Amino acid sequence: MLSMAFSLFLLMDSIGNIPLFISILKGIPHQRQRQIIFREMLIALAIMILFNYVGDFLLNALQVTQYSVLISGGIILFLIALKMIFPTKESEQPSKDDKEPFIVPLAVPLVAGPAVLAAIMLYSRQETSMSSVIAIVAAWIVTTLILLSSTFLNKIMGPRGILACERLMGLVLTMIAIQMFLEGLAQFLTSTH
Repeated sequence: MLSMAFSLFLLMDSIGNIPLFISILKGIPHQRQRQIIFREMLIALAIMILFNYVGDFLLNALQVTQYSVLISGGIILFLIALKMIFPTKESEQPSKDDKEPFIVPLAVPLVAGPAVLAAIMLYSRQETSMSSVIAIVAAWIVTTLILLSSTFLNKIMGPRGILACERLMGLVLTMIAIQMFLEGLAQFLTSTH
């Protein structure tokens, strides 16, 4: 459960999202920014918990095995980790919009993006639904606290500090991805004997 919570926290990429949140919410009063961030985080949490329950149903309907879940999950996490370590210019540019954001892009895809939702679907197969929800909520709380203090953290760390933290998180996520892949491969090899 702790491993799942930590993986989800890394996938939510709260540190990497700080500059995007600041840029998207620029021009909105500071107090209102905090209200928007909290509202968007609640929406993201609802979407993640929904995927936790729908995910297992989808995997059962598709008759996906446990080792397939682990191997594919490891590959997905590894690709995401590579993007965190080696970001492209397009992923660093937020979309400009004069209106107050609602659901898109803050809740989805910046927090509850495809990577997070795919990981939740994969984890829902491994864990009990209660431990999955606890892990999701734990990762969400830490991410929410970081994003609510985004203006303060941006001043302290600066753009280079935030980039360094994001790359460090990508490195840790790489190790988790490889471990997941190896566990799935071991289960597959055991099932074929």
